Amino acid sequence: MTRKSQMNRWTAWTLALLVGVAGPALAHEAKGGAAPAAPLKKEQKDWGIAGDAKAVTRTIQVELTDQMRFKPDRIAVKEGETVKFVVKNRGKMLHEMVLGTRQELDAHAAVMLKHPNMEHDEPYMTHVKAGGIGQIVWNFNRPGEFQFACLIAGHYQSGMAGTIQVTQKGE
Repeated sequence: MTRKSQMNRWTAWTLALLVGVAGPALAHEAKGGAAPAAPLKKEQKDWGIAGDAKAVTRTIQVELTDQMRFKPDRIAVKEGETVKFVVKNRGKMLHEMVLGTRQELDAHAAVMLKHPNMEHDEPYMTHVKAGGIGQIVWNFNRPGEFQFACLIAGHYQSGMAGTIQVTQKGE
């Protein structure tokens, strides 16, 4: 076998391997923040419950950047408020916005480091491909301080996170 044919064989093998590795990532990215096809799960979480689009009282624009930041990174809402987050990815790589408690986000981030191509689709998260827009509709029915983060492997660890302060009714 000539050196040139060995190089071509190696190149073909490398490309096949890369396509195999990239396949799951493309499936993860394909959602791109689109609304789920299945009925929305209405599971009570410590930070609230999936909201009904008809009950939205406020829309909040959130930007994701390749500098591993959210704009804004601090959000204030009132208990009982149903918010629609319109999440715009200003970067060139996949990002996501996931709502939760610090403990939940830390645990989920650890799993994402071990399984970076893991697929998940919950009403409190949106995956947004480069230049895309996603949304979350969420009812903050419990007061407290909660977080949001991008849990793509390495992003959370680089500081891509923010805080949501939910004030008690009447405050």
